[in-house]
Amino acid sequence: MTAPTLDLDQLASSIRSWGQALGFQQVGIAGVELGEHEAHLQRWLEAGYQGEMDYMAAHGSKRSHPDELVPGTLRVISLRMDYLPGDTRMAQRLAEPEKAYVSRYALGRDYHKLVRKRLQQLAERIQQEVGPFGYRAFVDSAPVLEKALAEQAGLGWIGKNTLLLNRQAGSWFFLGELFVDIPLPVDAPQDSDHCGRCTACLDICPTAAFVGERLLDARRCISYLTIELKGAIPSELRSLIGNRVFGCDDCQIVCPWNRFARPTEQGDFQPRHSLDNAELAQLFRWSEEEFLSRTEGSPLRRAGYQRWLRNLAVGLGNAPSTLPVLEALKARQDDPSELVREHVAWALEEHRRRGAPV
Repeated sequence: MTAPTLDLDQLASSIRSWGQALGFQQVGIAGVELGEHEAHLQRWLEAGYQGEMDYMAAHGSKRSHPDELVPGTLRVISLRMDYLPGDTRMAQRLAEPEKAYVSRYALGRDYHKLVRKRLQQLAERIQQEVGPFGYRAFVDSAPVLEKALAEQAGLGWIGKNTLLLNRQAGSWFFLGELFVDIPLPVDAPQDSDHCGRCTACLDICPTAAFVGERLLDARRCISYLTIELKGAIPSELRSLIGNRVFGCDDCQIVCPWNRFARPTEQGDFQPRHSLDNAELAQLFRWSEEEFLSRTEGSPLRRAGYQRWLRNLAVGLGNAPSTLPVLEALKARQDDPSELVREHVAWALEEHRRRGAPV
């Protein structure tokens, strides 16, 4: 790979072109030194902000040392792919308490397979050019500090909401990485962040999960509570969740940089089963068979059926006391799952407290 006949600058330029031809909007190249990002991760873990996400503390230093995770790694090719569907009326859905709000990234097919396939195709194209080389592709499925690597690769900066922000694209995109053993020239990181004095993302958080700039207590984050948390959602946070049943986008919706976000051209990321306009009560009536059928190939599978019902019960508890809402809850008072029964009981009590004839 270091032979004089291999023009590394030209190869890096070609990799960017090949990546864009495969549907990635931007490609950057980073080294393997993550510096302060490693120390930030350690402080975050020591504070216990990861909650039940024990995997965040696993693997020792491999998460912040790509060359330990994949020995021989010299560079990381970082790529981003836009996922925001067209007009999904996010603010409107949040203002319609009988509707279910699903995080925009989860409306279509699971992105892991699509992005990983494209990364594999990129690796194969590189191999056509240089011959056999060492590589490994990652898509949010291994101990990789993907936002730190993307920042190092010049794809953006980590904003106050802990997400990677890009001046031309906001934050509505997925990240993927290709670890390689080729000493490609690295890209320059952003010279500075561009959040300025803006705190819109910190101020809007429904559960006050941000304990500081770029510091998130996952234990209060709605995405964690509705996706990662296995047990009961803390009762003091349930009324704050509103109708968000899988993830939360509030800190992205208000970010000024997202006015530059462009709709995705990937058909796989378009909404399926009308999940961008579904009634809470309608989804709550899905049988387990319907759930499995309608979430095949979907990120929603991560929650599983019982936690999906748990989340919907909370949403129904926060919804107006209409007949469809109350009937849906009553129909699951004797659900086989203790987890579901607990949240249904809470939801019905909320309606009683508001004077509904439950």
